[in-house]
Amino acid sequence: MSTSAVSIWVVSSETRSERRYDLHLTVEQLKKKLESVTGISMDSQSITLHAQGTEEDESAQALAILHDDSKQLGFYNIRDWQVLKVKDTNPTSASLSGQYTDVSRVQKFEISSEEYATRSDSILAYKQAHKIGRFAPPLQSVEPEEPKTEIPLGSRCEVDTGESELKKRGTVRFVGPTKFAKGLWVGVEYDEPLGKNDGSVQGERYFTARQSYGGFVRLDRIRVGDFPMEDITMDDDEM
Repeated sequence: MSTSAVSIWVVSSETRSERRYDLHLTVEQLKKKLESVTGISMDSQSITLHAQGTEEDESAQALAILHDDSKQLGFYNIRDWQVLKVKDTNPTSASLSGQYTDVSRVQKFEISSEEYATRSDSILAYKQAHKIGRFAPPLQSVEPEEPKTEIPLGSRCEVDTGESELKKRGTVRFVGPTKFAKGLWVGVEYDEPLGKNDGSVQGERYFTARQSYGGFVRLDRIRVGDFPMEDITMDDDEM
């Protein structure tokens, strides 16, 4: 199915863009449109048609030269995604001298650091006013508060072992911070030798118990209440 318009690449020394043009346009009408696209005066345009995919190939051979301003684009059998290369024939043109892309030619606004610091409409002034970045107040380290506990020494307790069949009961002998770990610890003298120490850890004594009858647990693992000593008397059939 024939179409009256094609999508093509337009390439010049300063530009590269995708365009769609009606094949009924004359070369003269095309040049008027390309003047705003490339910045090259229509009187100084030299337009050549190249194969698809040659946008970056400066040595690509031209399929046609669009030199007759009265001819329509369809005369040159232009296909979708072929390339129109537009060259500036004026040696004094701004496009050839790089005035469109040479940023070194642009006059820059300069201001001293001292003058900039006195301005009220600057980013620096905004940061100072809103205490942002290096103007923000120093963060104060907040030590986490120790959880409060009201476990009286001498209270009977039961320690959660994570095993439903094993209950470790004893008496609270110590509540407070320790040197072996951060936070609050509860020292328990167990009713049975189910502990790990005698109330001392790493040479520091916190309470006194028989060896293997002492231990330390976190607050969330202990329940305080009426936990009497369990009868561990063996039956006649036990040894």
